[in-house]
Parts: sequence; C-alpha cells; structure tokens
Amino acid sequence: RPPVPPPPGAPTARLLFLTDLHWDRHYVPGSEAACPDPLCCRGTVRPGPGGAGFWGEYGKCDLPLHTIEALLAQLPSAAPFAAAYWTGDIPAHDVWQQSRQDQLLALRTVTGLLRRHLGSLPVYPAVGNHEATPVNAFPPPYVRGNQSSAWLYDAMAQAWQDWLPPSALETLRAAGFYTVQVWPGLRLVSLNMNFCSQANFWLLINSTDPAGQLQWLVGVLAAAEQAGEKVHIIGHIPPAHCLRSWSWNYYRIVSRFEGTITAQFFGHTHVDEFEMFYDEETLTRPVSVAFVAPSVTTYINLNPGYRVYEVDGAYPGSSHAVLDHETFILNLTEANAPGAEPHWQRLYRAREAYGLPSAFPADWDRLIRRFQDDEHLFQRFWFHFHKGHPPREPCLAACKAALLCALRTGRSADPGLCQPLRPALPFPHIQALWQQRRLC
Repeated sequence: RPPVPPPPGAPTARLLFLTDLHWDRHYVPGSEAACPDPLCCRGTVRPGPGGAGFWGEYGKCDLPLHTIEALLAQLPSAAPFAAAYWTGDIPAHDVWQQSRQDQLLALRTVTGLLRRHLGSLPVYPAVGNHEATPVNAFPPPYVRGNQSSAWLYDAMAQAWQDWLPPSALETLRAAGFYTVQVWPGLRLVSLNMNFCSQANFWLLINSTDPAGQLQWLVGVLAAAEQAGEKVHIIGHIPPAHCLRSWSWNYYRIVSRFEGTITAQFFGHTHVDEFEMFYDEETLTRPVSVAFVAPSVTTYINLNPGYRVYEVDGAYPGSSHAVLDHETFILNLTEANAPGAEPHWQRLYRAREAYGLPSAFPADWDRLIRRFQDDEHLFQRFWFHFHKGHPPREPCLAACKAALLCALRTGRSADPGLCQPLRPALPFPHIQALWQQRRLC
C-alpha cells in the first residue's frame, strides 16, 4: 500500500536530529587553521589575521564546546520538539592521541550539555564510530575482558539512563543497540552500525551478523508488525557504506518490512544526502529512503548544521512517516565577523526547495531523475549537500554521475541500482570517484 498524506488537520511532530558533533576540547580560536596535521585549529594562537575563527573554521577542524552550546541554547526558538534523535560521533578527529578517558570525558560532557539545554525532551542516541579507541574498533560481544567494548557501553548506559528504559539499557550494555517505544504506535530501533563498518577490523572474524543484530532486528520488526506499530530506525553509518554482506541483508529486511519501517535516519558522512531502497524483485519500486543528515561539525570545509524532521504525529492510524525536513546552519563567514553574534538560520526546507508534492520514497526517486535533466535543480542540491559552502571545484559530469548513483544505491557495491540512470561511466569508476570524498 503506497503511503498517502495524512488527513487535513492531522497532528504532526517535529524531531530534532543531531549527528557528528565532534567536540575538540583543544580547539583554540586564532590558532593555525591550515596545518599539515590531520586536525587543525588547535595549539598556540598565531600572530596576525587568518587564524581559526571563534565559532569554528572551514578546513580540517572540529568544533569548540561553546559553538555546540550556542546551537543548543537557541533551540527553544525552533521548538517545540516531540523528541531528539542523536546519532553519535562525539569526540574530535584527533584519533592518534585518544585514550579511553578522553572518549568518556567527551561522552559525559556532551551528554550533560544536551540534558541541560533540552530539559525533559526525550533523547534517543545511537553509537558512532568515533566513540571507541582505537577509532572504528568495536569487537563483537563474545570478545570479553579488556579488549571488549564493555567500558564504553557501560558508560553510555550510565550517561543515558534517564532517557532509556531498563530493557533498552540491557541491550545497550550488551552490544550498543536497543529498541524503545517513542509514543503509542511508534517504535524506535537504534542500531550499532559499527557491526557493519568497512573500517572495523574485528569484522574480519565474521562480517555477516557479528553481534546477532540483524537477527534481533527481524524479531523486533516482526513483533511491531504483529502489534500494528510503525518503526523508525536510527544509526550512524548509512547502509550503503556497510560491508557488502551486511548491507544486502539489511536491504532485504527493509524490503520485507516496508509496511512497518516508515523512516530511517543516519549521519556519518557529514554532508546532506539520502539513500534509496527499492523492491528486491524489480529494483524499480521505491519502498524506503534512508535520510543522511549533515553534521554539526565543520570537518571538512563545512558550516555547522543540524536537521529537523516533520513527521506524521501521534494519533490512531498515523503513518509516522517523514512529511518534510528542514536544515539549519551557522554561516561561519558571518558569525566570525568582528562584533557578530552567532545566528543559526534555516538553509532550506526540502519540499519547498525541490518542489516535492510529499516526502515519500517515490518523491525522492522522482527527484533523482529530475536531477539528471535539470542542471539548475541539481546544483541547488549540490549547494545544500555541502551545507551552503560548496567546494570551489564544480560538480561536473563525472561527479554528478557518481553522486546520483550513490543516492540511488541503498546497498553497497550494487551496479544494478545505477543502471536505470544510464551512467556514462563504468560502475567501478563511479565507485572510485565516490569513495574519494568520504570524510569520516
């Protein structure tokens, strides 16, 4: 049954979505913004102009805590929110010098900041790939002792115990994923996407379903289907960035439960994009869309940003589907000007910007096809993709082919999903182009 718009006057709900905050506690305004290291804007203040801006900097830089706090402090003007989804990556990109103590300090500091500014708002977190040290190292649950992730999951369960019920904290402590009822009729599943990550060397042991997470997910979805619940899925790494076997199995699950899963939300790439899911029989009928929201951090060469989703609200028979979304940014050029105050502004509203009649999977599928022929519309998407600060190099034919292919490919390494776009480049070439721009 294709989704239909809610009846006139039906209640809607606004969901705050935060991802990839990447707090750098060593950020120093005025420090070197263009350094040879993997992470800049830290160290001593450099003489003269051109140093790191007070609120953040375009370049290989993460954010000072006062910028994250400024974002949270102005949220009441954009309220009310029904809930917040927060999909991880709390520490900075100084991965070569991080300890467990550093990661736990970041977890507790930023969690405390959210609790202070969001008050009683329910917050539902997901585990990012930067929460561990070494980065990306998430052993399966059967690994015990000092090499296990128990130090991290236990700390998360303690930090988030006011937001999550005991049943969710139990599976969070075991393997970093959980499910919880958001409101009557809507269930949330928070996945630990590190168990599909191409960078997690522990998955060389078993990459199919290393924590039994997909099996667990099927059970949760089957129970939700039986109970007439709709499900939102949140996670950090988008499915198409996962290892092939995991990604294809997840794609199959989404196809099977297309009537139950009404929205998917991810982060990780730092840019503003989405991934399409199609029926497995023909790969032509859109069944779901995974929204990939832009980062709070500037890393690399971006404005700080966050996302607000408008969804079908809490009433009997609600689809709980995404009806629209808005992206907000802090324009660093303006914010860092002498005497200026930070002004978070709406960059765009999806349906308005792209002329969408609704925000269902079929609308996003048609949008990709419109991008092929409408260059002005595609360049608008390219501008939004980079949170209003696109690179100097334009996105020409090869770049466009790779981007459109990525938007249509909700499972990794599947050339069949690109074929309807008639790409001018061979699929391996498209893949190579797209992997070059991965940031995180």
